[in-house]
Amino acid sequence: MTSKERMLRALKREVPDRLPVTVHQWQGYHLKYYLEGISDLQAFRRFGMDAAIQYFEAMGQFWLPGIPDMPQADDWRAIVDVLHNDLDHRVLKYRVRTPKGFLTYATEGNEKTTWFTDCMIKEQEDIEKLKYIPVPNLEKDRISEAYDRIGDDGILRGFVWGDQAGCWQQACCLAGTQNMIMWAMDDPAWTHELMKLLLEKKLQFIEESLAGVKFDIIETGGGSASSTVISPALFNEFCLPYDKAMHDALHRHGHITTYHTCGGMMGILDLIAENGTDASETLSPPSVGGNITDRRLVKKVLGSKCALIGGIDQYNVLTSSTPQMINKEVHELFETYGADGGYIMSASDHFFDVSPENLQAYADAARECRY
Repeated sequence: MTSKERMLRALKREVPDRLPVTVHQWQGYHLKYYLEGISDLQAFRRFGMDAAIQYFEAMGQFWLPGIPDMPQADDWRAIVDVLHNDLDHRVLKYRVRTPKGFLTYATEGNEKTTWFTDCMIKEQEDIEKLKYIPVPNLEKDRISEAYDRIGDDGILRGFVWGDQAGCWQQACCLAGTQNMIMWAMDDPAWTHELMKLLLEKKLQFIEESLAGVKFDIIETGGGSASSTVISPALFNEFCLPYDKAMHDALHRHGHITTYHTCGGMMGILDLIAENGTDASETLSPPSVGGNITDRRLVKKVLGSKCALIGGIDQYNVLTSSTPQMINKEVHELFETYGADGGYIMSASDHFFDVSPENLQAYADAARECRY
């Protein structure tokens, strides 16, 4: 069975020949400093893993490395002011002109990641300016080239436009998580207006850029919907209906979806399943900020309705433990999440300083797990 066949079978909640094993978005930092600068696909091949390649095309996302190529339109003119651009300290300020006035925000970053230091939506009235944000189009020929390059070595992952794929998660990037929680509590009507605006843009992107393209799976969601961030009640009102609308649209075009919740999932397992996703990630344990303390319950409640992806603690297990401990954890995860198939083992999120020896131990242990 090829890696692509193995992973697609797991995503259909079927039983492959063995446990699929991958990582979540191999980071350029790790490739540069630990793997002699090889590509992500070469890294998967080196360790004998099943490739999961995230397709990135410049759409202005704040978290991509370097200076972003900002989408422009007649009613949306974005200017990036580069204050610092060192490897270990990148400072960017943004000024966007719209017919209703200016929006400003700022980011800082280093070789590993990027974060907001000033958010775009500062007052509720800023939503009138946000309405002019353009939705870029992906170059479908480039997607086909990336798909063909991977071949049978794994799957190509896509992403719904926005700083994060989910409406609530993108709103938290635009306004700040704390502000969004307070506005959701104090002014739910305005919050729904923002959600509907973002959903309209995302549905436009799905119709214009994701219809008929060669993606094996499309990522939605984001960590701001985790149950370690918001309550199940807020998730039910401000995430579920908008996530479901996106999944329905993606399914109409034949896409498989994975809902990314890179923090807490307990308390919202049924709600995640209700949003119609085909897979759920990243099964983060408490040691990396998640809240999964009962893997068998997750498998029973959520794994009975969608495939599962993730589970491996990328810091305390992959980075800091021994090959023997990695082997033990891999087999324990296989026995719970992997029971009866429908599971792709992956690091719960990004890692930066895992030794090649530990990665090889991880891949070797997973290949021992056969059905």
